[in-house]
This record gives sequence, structure tokens and C-alpha cells, in this order.
Amino acid sequence: MSDSIFSKIESILEEIKSSTPSNAQELETFRIKYLGSKNILKGLFAHMKDIEPARKKDFGVLMNQLKTSAQEVFDAKSADIKKASRSQNATATDYTRPAYPEQVGSRHPVSIVMNHIVEVFQRIGFVVSEDREIEDDWHNFTAMNTPEDHPARDMQDTFYLTNSMEDLLRTHTSSVQSRVMTSTKPPIRIIAPGRVYRNETVSARSHCQFHQIEGLYIDQNVSFADMKQTLLYFAQEMYGAETKIRLRPSYFPFTEPSAEMDVWMGTDTEKTKKLTKGTGWLEVLGCGMVDPNVLKNCGIDPEIYSGFAFGIGIERSAMQKYDIGDIRMLFENDIRFLNQFQSAL
Repeated sequence: MSDSIFSKIESILEEIKSSTPSNAQELETFRIKYLGSKNILKGLFAHMKDIEPARKKDFGVLMNQLKTSAQEVFDAKSADIKKASRSQNATATDYTRPAYPEQVGSRHPVSIVMNHIVEVFQRIGFVVSEDREIEDDWHNFTAMNTPEDHPARDMQDTFYLTNSMEDLLRTHTSSVQSRVMTSTKPPIRIIAPGRVYRNETVSARSHCQFHQIEGLYIDQNVSFADMKQTLLYFAQEMYGAETKIRLRPSYFPFTEPSAEMDVWMGTDTEKTKKLTKGTGWLEVLGCGMVDPNVLKNCGIDPEIYSGFAFGIGIERSAMQKYDIGDIRMLFENDIRFLNQFQSAL
């Protein structure tokens, strides 16, 4: 079965590389087919469950190559068509054009950091999964092994939307994990980026909305060592090839054992001393082995399968990367602040 899937992907890749849209209409047709919100590439990800574990990494790499090739063809042909159009109208004077050049937009710092993290995990076969922001209590809490008396269920932490307290704004993207686990058979390897909400006081260090990327890997014989190596790879891709990490024991209701991961930033400068509170270590994410109760709740046999999960706060990473001192600046849409990121990738 997987051979036919790989053959289909290679056929589509050849089709993309040989595409030659020659005008704006053909280019738009190409964009909709391969890069639009309902492009044909998305349907191929559903075949991940049919791929042998040993070939899943190759499948992820090939899918990324498809998307990259489509984007490269689109960008190149778009530039050619625009150049040809400018050449045809070079002698014409447009008296309706504004007197001042148009302002160039930029990506938001949260989007820059989130896209980078997604790209890092996609390289090793993780697939992006997204779902609703308005959740029910079971997927947000109960499925993730959060007891009825857990503080996270308190009204001070959660935005409930009905008097019955069944519908809520998700407090973490773990709800995406529970939905995937209840609808997909292992092996599962996903990352879930998105916005989450908590009923907290807005200040320079916290906000009532923020962004997370959570990861989940479930298969047979998955160990704590697998998790550590995966997170070390992420840290070295994110912070540099010489980056060191440490894992400290912690507690989360949906993982056991649980840990906090720190990266070594050093104490060479006043900035790193302040950032790490003089320790040299910066906490960047929480992680752990998926609790067997979570697997049971989602219909997965913990006697056969095991897995690990992790969660990364995007705002904290963005604030550290760009030396931003107040989280509120990320949500106020101050054009003076956003203009600083026009040259950022």
C-alpha cells in the first residue's frame, strides 16, 4: 500500500516541477491546486497511518519537498509574469498611483517563531494538526486525566461559555491531542500549534490569550530516551548546534513521569543573567511520557503503546528571541512595534 502512496507523491512532484503557468489565471489555478486552503497535498497526509513506521520519516520529508517545490514554482512563475507585465506597461504613465510608495507589511513575531518551530519538527516527520478553539470539557480536561477537583477547572483559570460549564475556550492545545487519539490509530506523530485562553490578569508577564505548540508521539516501545533525543534536536536547531539541555522533574496531570526542559544560555552578559535569574538555565517547555490513563481514555491500549508529549509557549520564545520586555506588546498591534520586524524571516 505504501509503495503506491510514494509513487503517487512522486508523480505529483513531477507534475509540479513540469508545470508552466504562463499568465495570471493559470498561475492562480496552480496556486489553488497545490497551495490553496483545500489543496490536493492535504489529502495525502491522511495516508500517514498506512505508512510503515520505518518509512514515516521518508514520507514526511517527501511531503515537505512537495510543498516546497510547489512554492518555488509559484514564486518563480509569479516573478516572471510580473516582470513581463511591467515590461509591457513600461512606457505607460499611471496618474492614479499614490504619490508615496506602499507600505510593506511584515510577519508578526509570534508567527515568525511559530513557523520556525513547526518547520523544525516537520523535518523529523511530525505532521501539523489543528482543531477548534471552542472545546468541550471532556476533550480539554477529562480525556487528559485532569481530575474534577484540579485547580485548572476553576473559573479563575478557564473561560466557560455556558452555565453548564461544558463548553469553554480551550486552555491548552492538548485538546487537539485527545481528538487525534480518539480518531486515529497509532502510530501518531503530530504537532498542534494554536491560540489558547486562560482567565488570568493581564500584565507584562502574562495574558489571557497566548499561543502554544504541543507535540505528541505514540507508538510501540517509545521511551523517555526517545523524547530526550527529540527535544535535544529541537533545542539545537532552535538555539544553536552547541546547545545543552537539562530535564527537571515536574508534574502535569496528563504525563507521568513529567519534566521541565531548560536550555543553557550562560551568564556571560547582563542580559543572560537577567533572563536566567543568574542560573544560566532558561526554562523553555514542559514534557513527559503520556500517562496510561490518557491512553485508556482515548481508546488506546497502554499495554501495547506508549508515547511522549511536550508543550512550548510561543510568546515566551518570541520575547526571548527579540528581547521584548512586555507580553502585551505582542497583542496591541502598535504599528511602530510591528514595523521592527519587516526584515525578519
